[in-house]
Amino acid sequence: MSEVTPPAGAAPETVFRDGLAAGELRFQRCRACSAAVFQPRVLCPACGSDDLAWHRSSGRGRVYSTTAVRGRDGVHNVSLVDLDEGFRMMSRVEGVAPDRVLIGTRVALDVVEQDGQPVAVFREELS
Repeated sequence: MSEVTPPAGAAPETVFRDGLAAGELRFQRCRACSAAVFQPRVLCPACGSDDLAWHRSSGRGRVYSTTAVRGRDGVHNVSLVDLDEGFRMMSRVEGVAPDRVLIGTRVALDVVEQDGQPVAVFREELS
């Protein structure tokens, strides 16, 4: 986990999106209480401090929860992933049939393009 120094005055969402464009998952850590903060914010949801530092995540984690969503466009999964740095994010696991994603599976970040924008998804981590 390495610290990131964003441009002065950059909005949290911009810093996060710039990270995805560079192929990395960025999150914040509160300097006051050490809480991992994700989604990007201006205040720590745990203690209210505005002293948040940006870090690069390893992009590795474990599937906490998953579901297969069936719609007109077919089936896709929605998964909650617990990242090793201590935060949880909603995404999807690719490379596995949507109804075959298992809770507890180790996954790793993959940044893909969707509608012209970089998006964080996960793939099963190979040992």
